[in-house]
Amino acid sequence: MHRFSSRPHKNEAHLRILETTDLHMHVRGYDYYADKPSQTVGLSRAASLIGDLRAGARNSVLLDNGDFLQGNPLGDYLAFEADQAPPHPMIAAMNMLGYDGGTLGNHEFNYGLPFLEQSLESATFPFVLANLVRDLGDTPLTDTPYCPPIAMLDRQITDGAGEVHPIRIGIIGFIPPQIMQWERRHLEGHLHTRDILETAAAYVPHMRANGADVVIALCHSGLSETAPHPMMENAAIPLAAIDGIDAVLCGHQHLTFPGSDFAPCSVVDPVRGTLHGTPAVMAGFWGSHVGVIDLSLRRDDAGWHVAEFETAVHPISKRETGGNSVASVPEQPAILSLIETPHTQTIEFVRQPVGHTQTPLHSYFATITPDRSVRLAALAQKWYVETALAGGPLADRPVLAAASPFKCGGRGGPDYYTDVPAGPLSIRHVADLYLYPNTIRAIDITGADLRDWLERSASLFNTITRGGTDQRLLNPNFPSYNFDLIEGLTYQVDISQPNKFTAFEGHLEHPEARRIVDLRHDGRPVQDSDRFIIATNSYRANGGGNFAGANGRGIVFEGPDTNRDILIRYITEHPDITLPAPPPWSFAPLPNTSVLFQSGPKAAAHLDDLDHLRVDHTGAGKDGFHWFRLYL
Repeated sequence: MHRFSSRPHKNEAHLRILETTDLHMHVRGYDYYADKPSQTVGLSRAASLIGDLRAGARNSVLLDNGDFLQGNPLGDYLAFEADQAPPHPMIAAMNMLGYDGGTLGNHEFNYGLPFLEQSLESATFPFVLANLVRDLGDTPLTDTPYCPPIAMLDRQITDGAGEVHPIRIGIIGFIPPQIMQWERRHLEGHLHTRDILETAAAYVPHMRANGADVVIALCHSGLSETAPHPMMENAAIPLAAIDGIDAVLCGHQHLTFPGSDFAPCSVVDPVRGTLHGTPAVMAGFWGSHVGVIDLSLRRDDAGWHVAEFETAVHPISKRETGGNSVASVPEQPAILSLIETPHTQTIEFVRQPVGHTQTPLHSYFATITPDRSVRLAALAQKWYVETALAGGPLADRPVLAAASPFKCGGRGGPDYYTDVPAGPLSIRHVADLYLYPNTIRAIDITGADLRDWLERSASLFNTITRGGTDQRLLNPNFPSYNFDLIEGLTYQVDISQPNKFTAFEGHLEHPEARRIVDLRHDGRPVQDSDRFIIATNSYRANGGGNFAGANGRGIVFEGPDTNRDILIRYITEHPDITLPAPPPWSFAPLPNTSVLFQSGPKAAAHLDDLDHLRVDHTGAGKDGFHWFRLYL
């Protein structure tokens, strides 16, 4: 294994690349849903770590890898409610920290182009994005750019002898091409995408020809084991194989690299932190980590080139014995002061009352039984779309609704669950129930696609052997926001059958597999030729998650309201929240079979909600989650 040379000599230099990614408006360590400080998130805390890491290197650059503008009530308040003069608080914090560059993620576009462009105007550093353009040319190099596709950072670098030399660092940015589906309402007719690999293959030689000594790819895209293909969403692995790229900054997946989140293979070394031998990092999410790539550079007549490297991700918190996470670095007071006014205004806004619930609304068991909080969101969507279609040509078509649990542990950790107590409901509770500023959509869908929609959702579950004991129920690679339940149907999930679709990307895996059984509407078996309207959100309707029938082409209704606003209106107009019986789904019985699943430490207090199931609390794990046994 190469080791980074900590003592460079003459014409040798150490360049430290620092990455943040997927900050999602966590400027400070505060959980607006729980209305309390958080020790595990926030740029304000990552800033202290950035300062320490900068102090340990003579030469460094700080880069952000996208998805910084949206992601919590502070972001929504600034976009929809506040009369905020520039600069945007996140941009102001980045300016204060002296970022050298950044790229855009897909969530930057959630609030529309005017808001994004106004927010970026105050940045004192370049944002680069090569594969999202205003107009497509014959080649990537002749496209009309939206942002500058590349930036050349002309810097001075100090070598081991203390001599200062010029160096040109080239940065280039990439975004998942699927942004045109996910944010069609904002981008269609205005912007276009290119394939990440095609774009990089054109631009990297161009950057080298224009004097780039080091080329860094800011790739708001993750790691996928699938073979390279056009318009690939998670393209970091083949991107790293393109000649001329010296380092890849990854993101989008809310994971860490190097580390145990990714399995090794012939081209991925999660210990050394390389993709095709190229150093790469992915620095978690919400400011949880700072990514570091240390390059040992040597200078000859041709310029600087990479001789050795090391990669690492540094967390801002640590887990104590017993599972609690505590901060390992302090928050930076200057950033806290910078954001104090919008922070206080956001707290006041989210505390406003909107309704009342007789029972707790939580997501601790959303992966094993129809969840009240998810069903409430689905019922609100169903009510809204039925009202909108009344009296029109589709008024007689049955309306269903799809919704999923957004906060369900997983990558977010053992405290990342919706937990709304019985009693008054405020805006912060509704924001906790529905995290994203998606807008309402309705799709015309067949019974066949409806069945496959549910088969895709059922990819959450591992294949379980009948009669086996204590088998792991959940696939950790499946994000909970893709586990849709569909209100208006009843069905069972037979997890002794294999998955029809792959867990993360939703590719067809076992064409003949049938996990969804006894699928009924109003007590009648659903036929492949039946037609329904399904109420969902803009992300899902435009292809997010790769669900059958949801590709942007079957949309029959596009409402102006966000799903969260619809939920607020539904609660306001239905003050006594009740859920219709029977619940949409259950597991198909597997006698003498048990499975294990994880949930948050507070889940045990809600076991009485599962009187229709047999569930045992088996104790705490080392990672802060608690284990439960379900008898099928």
